[in-house]
Amino acid sequence: MPASDSRRDFEKRFQELHPALRPEEAAVEANRCLYCYDAPCVRACPTHIDVPRFIKQIASGNLSGSAKTILEANAFGHSCARACPVEVLCEGACVYHDWQERPISIAALQRRATDFLQAQGRSPFAPGPDAGFKVAVVGAGPAGLSCAAYLRRLGYGVTVFDREKTPGGLNTFGIAQYKMSKEVSLDEIERILKLGIELKLGVEIGKDLPAARLLSDFDAIFLGVGLGATKALGVKGEALDGVWDALSFIRHVKDRDLKPLGQSECTVVIGAGNTAIDAVTQSKRAGARRVVMAYRRGEADMGAYGFEYALAKSDGAQFLWNAAPVEVLGRRRVEGVAFEKTAVRGGKVVSLPRSRFTVACDRVIKAIGQSKLAGLAGELGLRLAADGRIAVEARTLRTSQPRIFAGGDSVNGGKEVVNAAADGKRAAYGIHLALRPGAPVPAGNEYWVSTIDGRRVAPIPQKELIHG
Repeated sequence: MPASDSRRDFEKRFQELHPALRPEEAAVEANRCLYCYDAPCVRACPTHIDVPRFIKQIASGNLSGSAKTILEANAFGHSCARACPVEVLCEGACVYHDWQERPISIAALQRRATDFLQAQGRSPFAPGPDAGFKVAVVGAGPAGLSCAAYLRRLGYGVTVFDREKTPGGLNTFGIAQYKMSKEVSLDEIERILKLGIELKLGVEIGKDLPAARLLSDFDAIFLGVGLGATKALGVKGEALDGVWDALSFIRHVKDRDLKPLGQSECTVVIGAGNTAIDAVTQSKRAGARRVVMAYRRGEADMGAYGFEYALAKSDGAQFLWNAAPVEVLGRRRVEGVAFEKTAVRGGKVVSLPRSRFTVACDRVIKAIGQSKLAGLAGELGLRLAADGRIAVEARTLRTSQPRIFAGGDSVNGGKEVVNAAADGKRAAYGIHLALRPGAPVPAGNEYWVSTIDGRRVAPIPQKELIHG
């Protein structure tokens, strides 16, 4: 098959679920907005984007101004327009729900504005006057780059380190292709870097560069290191060919590198979170004839959002509830998975006696969560919570070490891009307060407060964060 035909086939199979609005569609949708004074959509957004304002700007034809409003609050507003679970955030809070009507398509309108700005290839912001301090950011994902962006706008020198050769973290490699392509993520990062952020890729702190060097060379550190490898099933046969972890599988798809994945008559995905759903739907689009998602608990305990579950069902996925894997079968390659039926008793999952059964398959994808990255935190002497997350102050994201701040998945345990972006912004605020106590915030840089109809409103604390 010619390369051009192969590319067209890929684009067709992994085409966007929600294509961009046409200009006239955006105008009609923007004029549906009621521009609520108390704006529940703003409060539902972890970054507190002024939704009524940016939609009003679209309605008036001011797309550049609209994009600036969005990116003022969320440095990753372009990605979030595609990857954010708006059904449970801003759109889920829309007042139209009270009247049993369709909510405003906030994400699509947000994309309309940010697409316009990205096409111009410029940043709407400039670096602030030199503050005389340098900050190291570890991790070039949404948390780290968001923190870097806001620090640069306050005039801080920022160097971002990442062990990968390509920036973006899970925003680049871990989001399902039909939601957002790798190219969209990298284009947004290119815009952010135009603020004058130094990016050092292929550098792993603690291995290629001692963590102590950061403390000696920089005035403050932000850790946006994310999570570690996918957790092991802990069963016999897990090392067989054909067993994948979900993030590696999705990354091959994002890289358009489907050949190593091989063909599959039946794929079994183990887990029931949003990443498991992504693995299910990507498997179908990659050509698997049959896909089965298995979970050791019941349907009501599933971690995935309802709309994600509905997508998997519409793709023809099958579901095994109350089924725990006990062995991956096969000699050299996967030939099936042995399960035991389970029940929940006293809050714990228990296997039922004489309930073993087998599902024949040729591919297994593990999607049961990621391990914590405690190595660097330990090397820096940071206090951890009981579950292994880095402990921080909720208001500033300062760790137990006064000059070190942290955010993103290593703190919240694994949430969305928008949560990571919010953490980066909040940490930039914390670093600014720590390095320049009492210093006024430069005009136009009050990006840690929400603005609703001109009123400054203190940001809503993220209750999910761990208090130090």
